Amino acid sequence: MEFGFLTVIVFFLALGGMIFVHELGHFIAARWAKIEVEEFGFGLPSYKLATLFKWQGTEFTIHALPLGGFVRPRGENDPKVPGGYGAASPWKRLMVLIAGPLMNLITAVIVFTILIASEGIPVPGSVKIDTVAENSPAQQADIQPGDILVSINGVDVNDIQPAIEIIRENLDQPVELVINRGGELITMTATPLSSRTAQEGALGIGLTYPTRPATLIESLAGGATITGLQAATIIYLPIALIQGVIAPDQARLIGFKGIYDLFNYSVQEDVTSRQEVAVQPTGGGSAPKPTNFTLNLVGLLSVSLGVFNLFPIPALDGGRILFTLPEILFKKRIPTEWENMVNGIAMLLLIGLMLFVNIMDFVNPAQLIP
Repeated sequence: MEFGFLTVIVFFLALGGMIFVHELGHFIAARWAKIEVEEFGFGLPSYKLATLFKWQGTEFTIHALPLGGFVRPRGENDPKVPGGYGAASPWKRLMVLIAGPLMNLITAVIVFTILIASEGIPVPGSVKIDTVAENSPAQQADIQPGDILVSINGVDVNDIQPAIEIIRENLDQPVELVINRGGELITMTATPLSSRTAQEGALGIGLTYPTRPATLIESLAGGATITGLQAATIIYLPIALIQGVIAPDQARLIGFKGIYDLFNYSVQEDVTSRQEVAVQPTGGGSAPKPTNFTLNLVGLLSVSLGVFNLFPIPALDGGRILFTLPEILFKKRIPTEWENMVNGIAMLLLIGLMLFVNIMDFVNPAQLIP
């Protein structure tokens, strides 16, 4: 594909970076807790290509599989090793476990903060044309991205949903649109078509609100809010499946191919939108706005990685956290042999699930892209 090579680069950098940041959180917390870390590996545990350097007893290595990273603390599964992870207090082990997912969530806050700072804060009260589809009634009527929709058939427009309802009420009938383009009111006629799908839109336009620049506080608060809402949505997902609110096919897991497909779509949209901005003639009306699908996808995946690792599933950080709670609450530690056995079995099951999910990505791909 035209964007194939670029997508591969972005895919490896983004996904590998998210996993690496996760492991970096574990490493920083372990160092803070005075737990010795024997190895910090770049890439998944596999064939070691080289040792980059050593620092304060930690060997920094690079491995053959270039996705993410891992940390190997001393005495990870043996509480008898002095200065190791297993011998540390339950509070220190808890902090080390939480630090990885926390770093992913912090990354998501930063990403969404950048998005809000670059795109601005929506200002309700008027409606802006965000996108115009190719070969659509809107394009034929010379409606352009950035136009402000003032009225439809003489009805003032100041919110998105009422505008959509007016358009739907006049399918296959010409409607009179008044738009504000650079301070000039322009009247034009377009016909919303019932033959177009809901995803295409009867007129072929995407509506949004005009924006204003966001302050640093607004950007940070918005980034934290979006991260929190996304995390709450993921946590609610199993409950929604049980309640039947969401169909199973809408909440299926995807593997590396599914994630790659999402990046492929996002990269294509972002590159195309920037090409359109670059060729937009000066003074030729409102320029189309470049999209930021790829950065938004990185934020969403960072939230997913952080929250999923906190689920109480053995072998994941959340499952390991469960094993520390009895020691914190009741001052009684679950035997290490039991913990290692449960985590080992769970890891094998997770690997099996990952293989199944990745195979299904090819056998029965999820419909991810509209």
